Amino acid sequence: MARHIAVAGKGGTGKTTFAALLIRYLVENHKGSILAVDADPNANLNEALGVKVDTVIADILDATKNPRAIPAGMSKDMFIQYQLAQALVETREFDLLTMGRPQGPGCYCYPNDLLRKHLETLSASYDYMVIDSEAGLEHISRRVIQNVKDLFVISDASVRGIRSAGRVRELVQELQLAIPNMYLIVTKTTGDQGPLQEEMERAALPLAGTIPYDEQVVAFDTYGKPLFELPAEAPAVQAVSDILSRCRI
Repeated sequence: MARHIAVAGKGGTGKTTFAALLIRYLVENHKGSILAVDADPNANLNEALGVKVDTVIADILDATKNPRAIPAGMSKDMFIQYQLAQALVETREFDLLTMGRPQGPGCYCYPNDLLRKHLETLSASYDYMVIDSEAGLEHISRRVIQNVKDLFVISDASVRGIRSAGRVRELVQELQLAIPNMYLIVTKTTGDQGPLQEEMERAALPLAGTIPYDEQVVAFDTYGKPLFELPAEAPAVQAVSDILSRCRI
């Protein structure tokens, strides 16, 4: 079974940047096959990785609400499984599934159950599953994505960011999610983190490391260039590599 690694944090903290560079680290260090899952409703992991996405899981689940969308002679189970398989974007270095927007009104218990089973079966073919989640951990909290071993909670170098990271840890505890390894990563740092130390202690998450403010990341974002292609000497790339090495990923 794949090692499931999730990345969470509020928007704007550099969460997707970290997820993309985590995938790059696994590729460059020949760690094995990788399934990337963009579970953030504001899906843009594909842009950070330089991959085009045509189908998202949310559209497939919505289609199950309309009986006319299912071709004659095909069962609902077969239709969903076929569509889920079509949503997988395959590349030479990794594969990608994009969840899409939050679900609309109505019960999605049945298709979510199929999605969970599909992900369990699919992930068995990979060495790593990397999940770009959001602060609410929607798909993890609903047990669609299970067996997360490592959770990296991303915060920028602000009190609000650290407090948000602490709430992610509280959510994990409230939901009684069995996640063995949880880490805090502080991004966009520019100097001494001493003023944030008290907030980090309250967040009660071990600090895995910091990622400095990187003008190259800003430039790549500005021009829509994939962060996956950042130069090896970029401070963000080097910091992420150091963090993951220390965490034995």
